[in-house]
Amino acid sequence: MTPMKWFYSFLRKYWLRMAAGLLLVTMLSAAALAGPYISKLIVDDVINKGNTKLLLKLVACLIALVIVKGVCRFFSHVLFETSSQNVLFSMRDIVYRKLLQEDFAFYNKNRTGDLMSRQTGDMDAIRHFVAYVIYTVYENILYFIFALVMIFVTNFKMALCMVIVLPLAAITTYLQAKSVKPAFTKCRNAFSSLNTYVQENISGNRVVKAFAKEDYEMEKFTFENDKYRDAELGAAEIWKKYVPVFEFFSNALSIILMLAGGIMVVNSEMTMGDFVAVNGYLWMLTEPLRMAGWWVNDIQRFITSVEKIYATYSTEPDVKEPLNPVRKKKLEGNIVFNNVSYKADDEDILNNISFEVKKGQTIGITGTTGSGKSTIINLLCRFFDVTDGEILIDGTNVKDLDMYQLRENIGIAMQDVFLFSDTIEGNIAYGRPDCSFEEVKKAAKMADANIFIKNMPDGYDTMVGERGVGLSGGQKQRISLARALIKEPSVLILDDTTSAVDMETESYIQRQLENINHSCTTFIIAYRISSIRDADKIIVLDNGRIAEQGTHKELLEKNGYYSAVYYHQYPMAAELKKRNAVT
Repeated sequence: MTPMKWFYSFLRKYWLRMAAGLLLVTMLSAAALAGPYISKLIVDDVINKGNTKLLLKLVACLIALVIVKGVCRFFSHVLFETSSQNVLFSMRDIVYRKLLQEDFAFYNKNRTGDLMSRQTGDMDAIRHFVAYVIYTVYENILYFIFALVMIFVTNFKMALCMVIVLPLAAITTYLQAKSVKPAFTKCRNAFSSLNTYVQENISGNRVVKAFAKEDYEMEKFTFENDKYRDAELGAAEIWKKYVPVFEFFSNALSIILMLAGGIMVVNSEMTMGDFVAVNGYLWMLTEPLRMAGWWVNDIQRFITSVEKIYATYSTEPDVKEPLNPVRKKKLEGNIVFNNVSYKADDEDILNNISFEVKKGQTIGITGTTGSGKSTIINLLCRFFDVTDGEILIDGTNVKDLDMYQLRENIGIAMQDVFLFSDTIEGNIAYGRPDCSFEEVKKAAKMADANIFIKNMPDGYDTMVGERGVGLSGGQKQRISLARALIKEPSVLILDDTTSAVDMETESYIQRQLENINHSCTTFIIAYRISSIRDADKIIVLDNGRIAEQGTHKELLEKNGYYSAVYYHQYPMAAELKKRNAVT
């Protein structure tokens, strides 16, 4: 499907409304023809022949025409505006739904500011086209054709003189359309880049202030702002070159009328009434010529916006829902990684990972930075798909499971905590919006968040700032944990969830988690040995491979990476080990 066909699929839903609007515009254009003709009758029959009785009838006709044109104008505007808003609503809705279906790889490749500009500036260019450009261009084309026909009917020779301008105007229109499209593409790209920069810096304002980099960021903003301004001025240079040409053609018609028409009146080749009528039709020729350059700009902006939105919409995710998904409303939580490997951008992230987890077991995962700890979780949740091997849950490949039911059975507290601009209660209940307040409070208690929440000004109704601004790192982590626990998941994933809390709080949370371990499988990713030492199995990753696995006691006896980290974090245990070795 081409971008234009995709756009027409939205417009087609409102074709009756659009057709009614175009019919009113047609009536409006036809009514405009009567004015100059009435002027001709006034000059020829009323003024020259003294037929005063006809004057009242003609004035009444003019009043009726004004009323008809006013009614047609009003209702045509209403029809086109409502159609544009409905098209915009439908398009924005379906594009947003598609964005929600995209996978992590899509968002890794596309900047937030670019996606925002598609939903704002580009969408508004489409709304402007439907609400204004369509009927305006159609109306002026009718004006031009009707006026040309009426001039031919009034005086054939006069019409031939005016037609000379038309081929030149058509060639100019073609040249402008050809030149302006690349310029508007550049404008939209520059706007997206500027939008992205502003979004990133507003989100990261704390970092900017912490490093006192306001001046540095202003310089970068000035560069992006200059780039956008230059792109817009570059587009303006194009229409600045062509719009005066259209203005010249428009004025040329007036000169032709005055010169050729004046000679014809003097030579009695046309009446003064005919001259007045042609002069009345003249604006219906000059206005389309004068505005043609602006309409070409609007149309090219519209085409560019549709192409950019469709390019985003048509991107297919790498992770897709299976054609015939296996549906399991409640998973048991038995998990097997069977020779799993994952590669991204020709870089090996995981290599031949194999382990098994029984229902209710707790698995600890640790290792160096970049060793692939979070990738294991991303593959389990199908945020990415494995390159080789398979991941089984309850004996079924995750690729064959209904993707939404799979994720409904997983509760995850992510390493990068994201909180919505909502109340604390709303953030905790995000995974189960229909849960009761008591269930929210219970989850908060398990995450050791209840006390600090109650001490806040509005308790659970306290509004959380964007991305959790106003809360400490530990508070955000505990709210994130409560959000995962309230789902009562079959698989619970804690990705470095307690790194920002003190040891006492961590110990409390671990005791609470022990109460649910019999009912759900738990993955704990952590650098702190205290977070994973009691796990049923601990996996140590190094450079995408399993370097060690076993219980806490077994790994200490291996004297490998895990043992070194443990004795580094617990110096007293290391000292005791030395003493025992000496004795």
